[in-house]
Amino acid sequence: MDIRAIFMGLAFSLMWSSAFATARIIVAGAPPLMALSLRFLISGLLAVVVARALGQSWRLSGPQARSVVIFGLCQNALYLGLNFIALQWVEASLASIIASAMPLIVALLGWVLRGEKVSLIGLSGLLAGFLGVALIMGGRVEGGADPVGILLCIAGATALAVATLTVRSASAGGNLLMVVGLQMLVGSMALGLVSALSETHHVVWSVPLVVAFFYQIFVPGLTATLLWFTLVRRVGAVKAAAFHFLNPFFGVMVATLLLGEHIGTLDMIGVGIAAAGILAVQLSRLKTVA
Repeated sequence: MDIRAIFMGLAFSLMWSSAFATARIIVAGAPPLMALSLRFLISGLLAVVVARALGQSWRLSGPQARSVVIFGLCQNALYLGLNFIALQWVEASLASIIASAMPLIVALLGWVLRGEKVSLIGLSGLLAGFLGVALIMGGRVEGGADPVGILLCIAGATALAVATLTVRSASAGGNLLMVVGLQMLVGSMALGLVSALSETHHVVWSVPLVVAFFYQIFVPGLTATLLWFTLVRRVGAVKAAAFHFLNPFFGVMVATLLLGEHIGTLDMIGVGIAAAGILAVQLSRLKTVA
């Protein structure tokens, strides 16, 4: 892996992790699904307009179009939608740690459903990763964290794992920026429909809300998504996913600095164990691919 890919991976991980703290600011003043739907609408339209200006086509192949729909529904509507709802009651640091377990869920699904071979290192990583996340969740529940919010975060991480399995076909065939824009519009339409049926659209406007909203559009929304697809095309999905082991650290760091969330000793131990487990799983998958 070259130095450019390493910097891309580090930048993606930091941007991805920062989405949780800024999302918590947004849901404190606005309905979560309405805000997320609007974010995807703006991001998606911007991406499509720029893509058309660059000569990219929205006429996708059949497999690519199906992947865009699945990715838009799984990542944007389900993963982020469930997390935005959960962040009304769950701290950003906890939500980011649960979401960072996605590579563990991918490996577990591959093992259980596809019969993929798991090495001793990979199995140890799975056990350690889930143990680390369980330690953090257990400590937070004892401290008063909402169990329903935690379950929503787990469901969101599972949806993201499913979306990750479609990344290769969604990004294949060129039109990268168009693909990103269209999958955001798919998520926007799904979230907008649910929001119209279930939410009261009252917003408490504030400067932090506006700043966090536009930050989400341009940084974890557009830039991080483009970085991810570009990184996957450069080094492959397995190597790109290895950077997820940094997400627990970055997620906790941003939540602490931006929101002042308290991080206890048990949290730090759990973060270290979870990160080590994620890294072990990714190293095991790299060996399998090699």
